[in-house]
Amino acid sequence: MTESIESYALDEQVGYLLRLANQRHASIFQSHTLEGLTPTQFAALIRIADLGKCSQNRLGRLAAMDVATIKGVVDRLRQKGFAVVEPDPDDKRRTLISLSPEGEAMVARMKDVGQQITNETLKPLTAAEQRNLVRILRKIS
Repeated sequence: MTESIESYALDEQVGYLLRLANQRHASIFQSHTLEGLTPTQFAALIRIADLGKCSQNRLGRLAAMDVATIKGVVDRLRQKGFAVVEPDPDDKRRTLISLSPEGEAMVARMKDVGQQITNETLKPLTAAEQRNLVRILRKIS
């Protein structure tokens, strides 16, 4: 074997460690979530709340989801009664997304829960380590 293969340790690889951290966070999220929301659905709801009525394309970009993913997420949010979908009156090719009253109520309930999820995810770290981790993740994303 070459030295590079022998020295490769999966437990030291950033992708592997990020996946483990994401799995832990997803597990924590699922233990706290309301209405069976997934992390991607929650992120989309929060973005819609922040943006107001917006195009599905813009929502996908700002929620870090590709076209197929955001379409599925929006469809599920609409089915759950949390989002309203309508054609853009200025461009019939575009779809506009906004929160329904039920979606607004869900966002209000989930913001505190979202902070609890973040706190629990970061609990093993000191306050300084938490700030540093968030700073580093922003830098590489």
